[in-house]
Amino acid sequence: MRKTFALGCVLAGFFFTAGPAGAMVQIDRGIAGARLGASRAAVKAALGTPTSTKSGSNDFGPYVRYRFAGGLTVLFQGKEKVTSVQTTGLGDRTSQGVGVGSTQADADALPGVKCESGSCHTGTFVAGKKVTDFTIAGGKVTRVTVGIVID
Repeated sequence: MRKTFALGCVLAGFFFTAGPAGAMVQIDRGIAGARLGASRAAVKAALGTPTSTKSGSNDFGPYVRYRFAGGLTVLFQGKEKVTSVQTTGLGDRTSQGVGVGSTQADADALPGVKCESGSCHTGTFVAGKKVTDFTIAGGKVTRVTVGIVID
């Protein structure tokens, strides 16, 4: 009984203190196993089979969109390489612990991030540039997007 209790305490301590080790939002690089520029095969190898897949066309041409459990969406504008990744789930966070549910002040404190008009982001929204955007509503992060600006 004591061994079981002690093991339970050790495991609980591990899971509740693991914070940054599980960080999956990489500023201007990707989220989870989906990195900007990665192929569809690489994303599937890293994340498994998407819960849904959609192909279509928009103002920028053909695209493929994968959705995964936990609020993760991967977009392949042009159908071949990852052009954006977004999450609305609570699990994926930066190494500083910022993600969906964090405050605007938390996002604003990240290196290279500036806040304006309902958004905290890196870089500038110029075609071809990489940007990480923390969408803010009611003072909290509601979505994190890492992407390459298309237009």
